[in-house]
Amino acid sequence: MESEIKSKSWPILQKLRELLQETKPQPEDLALRLKTVERDIILPVKAVLLLILAYYLYFSSWFEDVPLPQSVGQQIIERFFLIYLVLNVAVAIILLRSKKLLTSFVERVIFTANFVDGLFLAALAYATGGFDSILYWLFLGLIVRNAVSCPLAAPQLILNFSACLCYLAGGILEAFTAGMARDFDDFGTAPENPAEPFLLRLALLVLMTACCYGVQVLFEKQRRASDEAREFAVRQEQLRSAGRLAAKIAHQIKNPLGIINNAAYSLQRSIQEGKPPNPQQLEIIREEVDRADQTITKLMGYAQLAEGRVEKLHVAEELDRAVDQAIPPAAKYPVFVDRNYAPDLPVLMMQRGHLSEIFVNLLQNAREAFVGKGHIAITARPGGNNDVVVTIADDGPGIPKSRVEKIFQPYFTTKEKGTGLGLPIVKNNAELYGGSVRVESELGKGTKFILEFPTRTLNKPPA
Repeated sequence: MESEIKSKSWPILQKLRELLQETKPQPEDLALRLKTVERDIILPVKAVLLLILAYYLYFSSWFEDVPLPQSVGQQIIERFFLIYLVLNVAVAIILLRSKKLLTSFVERVIFTANFVDGLFLAALAYATGGFDSILYWLFLGLIVRNAVSCPLAAPQLILNFSACLCYLAGGILEAFTAGMARDFDDFGTAPENPAEPFLLRLALLVLMTACCYGVQVLFEKQRRASDEAREFAVRQEQLRSAGRLAAKIAHQIKNPLGIINNAAYSLQRSIQEGKPPNPQQLEIIREEVDRADQTITKLMGYAQLAEGRVEKLHVAEELDRAVDQAIPPAAKYPVFVDRNYAPDLPVLMMQRGHLSEIFVNLLQNAREAFVGKGHIAITARPGGNNDVVVTIADDGPGIPKSRVEKIFQPYFTTKEKGTGLGLPIVKNNAELYGGSVRVESELGKGTKFILEFPTRTLNKPPA
């Protein structure tokens, strides 16, 4: 019975874990969020609140109505207020003068400022009634603000749970200072105001912390799913357009080739009838027609773009699959492959066949370049502009400088049986999705191909 319960509950827990898995906003979205919340909203609101607090602390008799000793409450709040004021002025200068709000320094500054806000708010709650303070509702606002400004799980939960602890600490200190309780456990189980016990308020703060994080994760997942759907549609339409164009061009080329082939047959019949045309020339014509037909047919196979399906591809899995295809273990090639994949690589939205052709062609070229044993190094890492960078390097003989600029040209090959289409197909497939490929090579030291694949085509930053 217990095993059945575990087997049924485990998939539910897995789905809940996937549902609440942390999702990081895009850098431009996070920058806009920080600018809107911290710079445009929080700074002006905090400036007004600081002016009001300065007036009540230094120019009014605010503490006369507060049930705390003047020597304790006012001195603590006034000293803390001066430190808090200096810190906020420094934070305001950083936010106003910073052109980019995505540096790690600015993020640490915002985290520290939010944490200090929780401490100062706890001090004010201590001075204005503790658990019954009207400032309790500001803690709820602080939790919401932390969730918006710090979307990552660890800093957000640390800030919000620390805000809950600050409220708890301020209330306990006020209770002990005022002589309202002798024992914390008794106070927690038998509050003076049963209609609004502090445990209920604390539970509401914790619930708000969990809800803010959960709602943010759900909204972020929904936004990402919407972006991915638009990305799928855009890329699929790009492939359809390219496929239609390629098929049209190939069809226009194949028609005259068919006419040439028919003419060759007619001339061959003339030869059979004893007419003077050179049979060797006719054979050359037919061989060239046949070769051109095979080349165009092969290119048309790659041009069937509309028939494929765009998928979410994991780069590490596709690289492993390409290695098994280009260098199968059963063949026992004397080639050692070193793989270095960064964790949590972004997914690529491509047709699997196109990405596979890129990797397999490059790996086959590297394998065929060796004379004897060889070493291939494959790395994959995230790039700086929402892209994935894949490097395939070998320690083969290298490529002469005079040939480096020609290797991506169609039909250029140094192999006896090569078609000269492998690397042009690599270049075409990469550029089809907005990517790029470049080569670095030196004689005697090997060759390195660097591929860059964008993970997004919508809202791409300008080059």
